[in-house]
Amino acid sequence: MIRVNSKFDVEWEPGITVEELLTRLKFSFPLLIVSVDGEMVPKEGYATWQIPDNAEVKVLHMTAGG
Repeated sequence: MIRVNSKFDVEWEPGITVEELLTRLKFSFPLLIVSVDGEMVPKEGYATWQIPDNAEVKVLHMTAGG
């Protein structure tokens, strides 16, 4: 099981990547910050970063204000 933002539980699958998780949860905002078990994932690593079972994932939307 993968816990996302302390409120969503997603069934874990072997080899699931950050990109696949974001697609599954329909996170499409262009500016996201993602961490897996407290480790920041660079955007260029989303397609290859595999999420382990029982991981805690945080996804933050970056917004500008003024």
